[in-house]
Formats: sequence, C-alpha cells, structure tokens
Amino acid sequence: MDPDRVLEGLDPEQTEAARALRGPVCILAGAGTGKTRAITHRIAHAVASGVVSEQQILAVTFTARAAGEMRGRLRSLGAPRVQARTFHAAALRQLGFFWPQVVGGEKPTLIDSKLSVVARAANAVGLQPDRLGLRDLASEIEWAKVTQVRPSDYDKAVAKAGRQTPMTTGEVARVFEAYEELRSEHNLLDFESMLELTAGMINEYPAVAQRVRDQYRYFVVDEFQDVNPLQKLLLDAWLGDRDDLCVVGDPSQTIYSFAGATPGYLTGFANRYPHATVVRLVRDYRSTPQVVRVANHVIAQAKGTTSANHLTLQAQRPDGPDPLYQEYDDEPGEATGVARKISVLLEDGTPASEIAVLLRTNSQSAAYEQALADEGVPFTVRGTTRFFERPEIKQAVHTLRGARHGAAGETAEPLVATVRSLLSQMGLTDTAPEGRQARERWESLSALAQLAEDMAAKPGPDGGQATMAAFVDELETRMATEHAPGFEGVTLASLHSAKGLEWDAVFLVGLTEGMMPIIYAETDEQVEEERRLFYVGVTRARASLAMSWSLARSPGGRKTRKPSRFLDGLRPASPSTANRRDRRKGGVVRCRVCSDVLSDTTERKLGRCLDCPSNYDEALLDRLRDWRRQTAQEAKMPAYVIFTDATLQAIAEQEPSSVSQLTAVSGVGPAKLDRYGEAVLALVAGRDPAEAAAGETDAGDGEDEDE
Repeated sequence: MDPDRVLEGLDPEQTEAARALRGPVCILAGAGTGKTRAITHRIAHAVASGVVSEQQILAVTFTARAAGEMRGRLRSLGAPRVQARTFHAAALRQLGFFWPQVVGGEKPTLIDSKLSVVARAANAVGLQPDRLGLRDLASEIEWAKVTQVRPSDYDKAVAKAGRQTPMTTGEVARVFEAYEELRSEHNLLDFESMLELTAGMINEYPAVAQRVRDQYRYFVVDEFQDVNPLQKLLLDAWLGDRDDLCVVGDPSQTIYSFAGATPGYLTGFANRYPHATVVRLVRDYRSTPQVVRVANHVIAQAKGTTSANHLTLQAQRPDGPDPLYQEYDDEPGEATGVARKISVLLEDGTPASEIAVLLRTNSQSAAYEQALADEGVPFTVRGTTRFFERPEIKQAVHTLRGARHGAAGETAEPLVATVRSLLSQMGLTDTAPEGRQARERWESLSALAQLAEDMAAKPGPDGGQATMAAFVDELETRMATEHAPGFEGVTLASLHSAKGLEWDAVFLVGLTEGMMPIIYAETDEQVEEERRLFYVGVTRARASLAMSWSLARSPGGRKTRKPSRFLDGLRPASPSTANRRDRRKGGVVRCRVCSDVLSDTTERKLGRCLDCPSNYDEALLDRLRDWRRQTAQEAKMPAYVIFTDATLQAIAEQEPSSVSQLTAVSGVGPAKLDRYGEAVLALVAGRDPAEAAAGETDAGDGEDEDE
C-alpha cells in the first residue's frame, strides 16, 4: 500500500502522530478525538513505509473487544498480521510457549475467579466472610499483586496509599499469604501471577529475552494512563533497552487508581524519554459543542498531578441541544422523571440503544429499572457477568453448535425461525418476564435472536441467505473478541463500566455530595479521581446530556442533600438560591403563568412551568416544524441544530412580531437570529418565508435604482 494513502483522511494532529514512526512517541488523546484511528494508521503507515514488518509489531490494549476492533481496522488498512492483544492474552501466549523450555512439568491451571481460593484461604486463617467480603478481599489481593506488594509489606503499603480495607490490615495480610500458599500448592495461576511469571522468564533467561525481543520490536500501548506497576514491569521486559514505543492515553480519564493504575507512566513519559515525540489530539469528533463545554469546564477545575496535563477539547460537530440540569425532591421522583424524559426521546425517534443512564454505584440501579419498566421502556443492565460467560448463553451456544452440525448438507429452515425456536426452549418469550434475574436471562437470549435477525437481513458472502453455520461462526468470532451482540434497550451502567463507550443521549443521575464524589473519597487525590469519573460520564454523550440530583432519599424525607460540587458553575441556581438572588438582583426567570422560579432548562426556554396551561396556535407550531424540517434537509444537518423543540414551542406560544421580541425567546441567539430570524417572523405573521425574503430583496433593488 502507498504510505501516503494510509494518511488520507487524518486531521493535522493525527497525521503528525502517524508520521512519527521511530523512537518513543506519546499521544495525549482527549475523549472522542480519534485515538484508535491515529494509532492504527500509524501502524499501517510504518508497515507500508518499510520501517517494520507486521509480525514484529505488538499492539497492547486493555480489553479483548478493543483488541478485536484494532485488528479489524488494521486488516482494512492492509496490515492483517499485526498482533493486537491484551496484556494478559500476550502474557498467556508467551508463558505457554516458554513453560516447557524453562520450567517443565505440568503447566499451572489458570483461574478465572479468585473467590473460591480466597474463601479457602480465609477459612484456613479462621475467618468466614460473606460473599461481599470475599469480593473485597479478592480486590485487595489483586491491588497488592499489581502494585508488587508482598503479604509482609501489606500493612505499610495500605497506610502509605490511604486505602480503606474490608478487614484489619493484619487479617487481610494473613488471607493474602494463605491464598498464595494455596495457589502454589495446587499449581494455580491467577492473572497477576501470569504477568509476573512472564516478566520473570524474560528478565532471568537470556535465551527467552532474545527470542521475545527478536519477535517484537515495535510496541504500541493504548490507554496508557491505566497501566499498573505489574503491567509496566512486563512492558519493560518486552522492551529491554529499546525505545520503539508509542503510548496513547488521557490523564483526565484515569479512573482506576483504586485498582493500582497510575497516570504517572503517561504524564512522566517525556521525562523518561527526553527525545520523545509528544502529540496532542484535541479535536473532539464525538460530542456537540454544548457537551464539550461542560466537559472542558469540569476538567478545568481539576487539581493535583493530572491537572497540568489536561486537554482542552475543541468541538467539531454542529450545535446540539443545551445540557439539562434537573433537581428532584427524592430518588424515586428522579428515577420517574428520567424515565419519562427517556420516553419522550424514544417518541422523537432516538433509538433505545442510543440512550444510557449512568450511575455511580450499582446499588442505584433498582430504582431506574423499576421506573423504566413502569414506563414500558426496554433496558439492559451493563457491568454484570460478561455476556458470553452467562450460563444461558453458554447453553445457547452449545445448542446452536449442535444445530449447525445437524443442518450440514441439508436444506436449512430460515435462520431466524430456527434460532427463535431453539431459544424458546430455553425461555425466550415474546415479552420480557417479571423479575430481574428472569429478565436478564430473557435479555441475553433476545440479544442472540436479534443478532440472527440482523444477519438474516443481509445477504450471505455468496449473495444467498444467511445460514446457521454462518451464524455460529459469527458467534464464535464474537466470543473470541468479547464482542457481545447489542440489545435494543436503554443501557443502565456504572460510570466505570461506561468508559470507552458512547451514546447519543446520556443521563447522569444521583449527582449529590456523598454520591459524586462518593462519600469514601476523603483525600484530595480521591476527590480528583471522582472528578475524572464525572468527566468520563459527561464525555460519553454525543448530543443530549442530562444531569440530575434529588434532595431526599425517600418521598417525604428531609431535603438535606446538596448537588455535587462538580456542578458548581454549570447548573442553574436551585430554587431557594434563586429566590435569594431574586431579592438581591432580580435576574431570574419566572413562570409567566404562576410566577414560580424556573430552574429546568426546558421550562426556562418556554417561560413557564411544564405543568402550567399554555395557549398557542397549533397551526403555527406545525408550520414552524415543517419549515425546520425542510431547512434541515436542505442544509443536511439535524433539525435540532436549527432550533430545538422547546424553542419552537416557545416561539409558538409567545408569537414574537419584532426582532427584539424574537431575541427575547430563549434559544434564539445572535447567530440564529441572523440566519433564521426573517423566516421565523414571516411564519409567525402568517406569510411564506420564501416570498417574504423575495419581497425584501425586490424592495432593496428598487431603492438602489432610485439612488
């Protein structure tokens, strides 16, 4: 492939990154700035330029799905043999290859979950924690191992890190030591030991180091702000004394410090490699200017080590709707209000799969599940068991594989009918059942059925209908890359599990002190991590962003909660604050019907409470909407970019007859007044906008002739 053609379509900063082919390279990439595009084009450009062969490149990611996406992009760019793997996948492959040569004997058994071994270790030292306690202990052991802390040093390391522990540090250390003894006794290998052993083999055996370093000479590491000390140990072993290393990341998206990740490797990269090329990607192609402004404001308030490295994003998309800030009396009211707003989005044509409700903790999920169910809105909960590890999915895949072999050489029934028939035997019904566990099982099976329908809607490789064999092949490919099929429902997810994803509309909920930042964030560093977590949530939104909080937990409870400090400078004043400001300065927006203070963005646009009656000319509103649709089509832009629904409603209600009156309508700024004001005033007056414009042009021409 022509090296220059590989660079086509990149923006100037992405091109700069792709042209930096040798030596250490650091790409600081803000949210939505096209970092995957930049690094895959850089790799393809290096291959096309003859700098390195495909087989000598190792691209490291943090999820199998991200690795699969990277491999797919590299195939399309003419570099299909580049290895893109997670740290764990790369280590497992190398450990399996070198084990017979270096250690010999039976290979250790890799354990997916520590819980059973941790439970045995706890019992061995006289402790019997419940399941939640076991999970906390497993997390502590993982943190200790990735930060290279031994059981004997655990108490000192915890004190230095300011961690909160599920038990006394002495008890955790005893469980940790017993866990390691059990693991060694039974020849078990966890993910952390796998990385440690692989690094140890490379560092201690010159022949192994030579073989690995001959194989891989060119490294790319994505999400470098999430690297922990153990992963860094392995990366350094791979590198040796070489420096052909490209790292990509964003310090402002460091949200896994509690698990041992540190942004220091990213922020200190230029210090370690003074001759490094540093490129900053700041053009945000994901979010509207309105969303980007919120993100920039949030991260501009950051303090501490990562604040000096934050990137100010530059929006590249057209205008969208203003962010919504909403205060509710209590949590159930907040959940109900969010569910109703989601219903409106669905009615306006936003796909359910393009809407997300993001939560700080999984415990908040139940209220939103109930509210969405009450509204009849389909939803899925993300962040539970990985899709292909769910029992019902394992059973379904086994059954579908059997059906593939049974259909070999025979005339198969239509794919969708066959799949639905098989899945119905496992519990797939036409409608979702009651109960969370039953509904989650139904969602999983429904997602498989939807995937079959999607495949059936497209012609097969030979132009014919999709077959059961092709469907099972697709499933197996997705299993290998952890690419779960989508479910056509609103996503409920924790902020941590939402990282790396994006939706058209995002609702950030429960934004109160004690929840965001979480009450456990006591140190300045912990509060700053919470700020970055909020920033990650904001930057998941492409167009519509709504932020809400409630003053009490339960209906009738004391309204003592305060909105999150991260909303300071963003949200409109609360009603009580607004009343005080009204007495001092005026300047608040009051309902023109009942005179209540308006804090909701939509209500402020309309100039009235949503519940207050309004008289307006329905025919005028229809004309405004028809004009907006036609104008949007001609300009090839979304309709809301011209005016939002709330602004059109306000125009129809207030019927402005002059430029000054139109300017007073919220949502009609100088730019939109200049571009669309003449047409809107003509519509309000009952005239055709095109004829009015032509009439003014003719009059202007006549005046010129008189002069």
